[in-house]
Amino acid sequence: MAEKSPVNMQTVHESFQKFAAYGDSKASGNEMTGKNWAKLCKDCKIIDGKNITSTDVDIVFSKVKAKSARIITFEEFKNALAELAPKRFKGRSKEEAIESAFKMVAGKDPTNVGVTKVAKTGAVDRLTDTSKYTGSHKERFDEGGKGKGKVGREDITETIGYVGAYRGAGTYNEKAKEK
Repeated sequence: MAEKSPVNMQTVHESFQKFAAYGDSKASGNEMTGKNWAKLCKDCKIIDGKNITSTDVDIVFSKVKAKSARIITFEEFKNALAELAPKRFKGRSKEEAIESAFKMVAGKDPTNVGVTKVAKTGAVDRLTDTSKYTGSHKERFDEGGKGKGKVGREDITETIGYVGAYRGAGTYNEKAKEK
């Protein structure tokens, strides 16, 4: 059997730092929170849904951290991975399982799943195309699509007459004839 290359702990440590600093601009990358530990296990496919679940990951995190601490160091992280490895890689020796677990983490970066992307302008263009407007909205724009301003918004009536809101200027004589 060929000699397997040992896991490069430097790349594992770099991955640990990337995940430890993920989502927290103030994080130094030297300690990892439980949330980021769970993300690492999920992104690196240590959680497989059968042998290892997110509950197992949380339990191991609680086990390896110091009693009152909310974070784990790189050393505690290595212990946590070593504890999960035999369960994840059943049928292998403990050393092989641990090595496989470290290989799964080595060189990995946190993934950004579900990050909102900037929308393309298709919908905005469609919604602001005045040639497709109907009804009262259509009257607010001229043929070139330029807005008419206040003229396009209101029925402007002449307010001449005795009362400020009088709208029937010049209609008195017609009404008097009808009687």
